Amino acid sequence: MLVTRRSGLALTVTLLALMGTSAARAADTAIQVSLWDKGPDSMMMDTMPMMGMGSGMSGGDMMKAMMGIKLDATSVPAGRVTFNVSNDSKDMVHEMVISPIASVDAALPYLKDENKIDEDAAGHLGEVAELEPAKTGTLAIDLQPGLYLLYCNIPGHFVNGMWSVLTVTP
Repeated sequence: MLVTRRSGLALTVTLLALMGTSAARAADTAIQVSLWDKGPDSMMMDTMPMMGMGSGMSGGDMMKAMMGIKLDATSVPAGRVTFNVSNDSKDMVHEMVISPIASVDAALPYLKDENKIDEDAAGHLGEVAELEPAKTGTLAIDLQPGLYLLYCNIPGHFVNGMWSVLTVTP
């Protein structure tokens, strides 16, 4: 087979492109996300918001949280991140929303009358919308270095402890 400079260059460019695609795919990160709760009988919707279970709220004892979001990794490299989300509740609908945060102490724009975060003001980047119990969903998103809050924004869930922080490193 005769290889000319032009065909050799084309072959090299094609191989580099394929290697780049493979490298990018290899750099993708998958996170397993569990949305959980202790059941509807243990929820204290009227009293828990005062206890400060939401991120950026002071005075909350997260050991008393009635709900949560568990990540199998709390730090990942920048790039494409796929969230494989499972609603592990037996009774309740949950969701997972992701928003960037400046720090773990930063208060998010909270709508007290609706008992949830103002997603638009928080700059939400995507979500796995309402999942019925035992259902799953997926969200793939490109993330830059920084901090991100994953939270359930169904009324009352955030303040009941349903959030987790993800660190994205360079």
